[in-house]
Amino acid sequence: MTDGKTSISFRLLTTMLKLMAHLPFWMHYRLSDLTFVLLYYIGRYRRRIVDSNLAASFPEMTPRQRRRICRMFYLNFCDYIFETIKLLHVSDKQMRSRMTFSGVDTTDASLRAGRPVVAYFSHCGNWEWAPSITLWSTLTPGKDAEFCQIYRPLRNQAMDSLMLHLRSRFGSVSLAKNMAFLDLMRYRKRGIPTITGFMSDQKPSHGDPGHVVRFLNHPTAFITGTETVARRMNATVVYWDMTKPRRGHYHIDIKLITDSPAELPSGAITSRYASLLQQTIRRNPSIWLWSHNRWKHPVETPPCHPSQS
Repeated sequence: MTDGKTSISFRLLTTMLKLMAHLPFWMHYRLSDLTFVLLYYIGRYRRRIVDSNLAASFPEMTPRQRRRICRMFYLNFCDYIFETIKLLHVSDKQMRSRMTFSGVDTTDASLRAGRPVVAYFSHCGNWEWAPSITLWSTLTPGKDAEFCQIYRPLRNQAMDSLMLHLRSRFGSVSLAKNMAFLDLMRYRKRGIPTITGFMSDQKPSHGDPGHVVRFLNHPTAFITGTETVARRMNATVVYWDMTKPRRGHYHIDIKLITDSPAELPSGAITSRYASLLQQTIRRNPSIWLWSHNRWKHPVETPPCHPSQS
């Protein structure tokens, strides 16, 4: 009976979201403004975590400066929520005007040469809009190449199905984390080049190895699986540098990290990613996901380890 009730509730929720998605963008942003008031002033959603993360990451800033970043973070976070709902009903033309890319020629060239591409990404801006790179590529998804993204399946199967539907909106394929490498190797055996986005800015899962660097004033363990995949596949490695020029508009500049991963020492690719991500965040701190408890379990920087300035 409980499962039945859950199923009915979920169908009602998805119906409501689909109806909301038909609203014009300006109405979504009015709803976002209202949600901001509820989260920031009334519910104070994860305010302690956000305030603590900002204070530790930017000790050189005044409390007033950090409060401004905190407020802007919640505004951006609420925009992210409603912009993601809008994926249920948005045209390719609308998305192409709001989510722009540069440097796509770099990844297209590798794919045309039959080389896989590993793309480092992060929880900056609206990461759910990033799969629209297919609208900028000269290659056809599922025909010339496969556009993939790594994800962790949600416990709620219905919600998991909804998010997979949203993430496939522009022709990309979601690969479950625990099977991703095998899936990528299967594509390689079939002669299909792949470009795969890895969200690598969260702490490593329990038991997974981590590469420790100095990041945002913290010794920080970074996921190493992305680098391992890049090395084993001899992939072109890039970084997706996200900016938010104005409300409702994002841009990703694709930057080459390395075209020869095997020639770099172990950990070097991860360190380069951490350095680039730090530059992105320092340029506009409010677009990163500060509500994630990134430094819940402190780590120590190993002696003589290259650190991030």
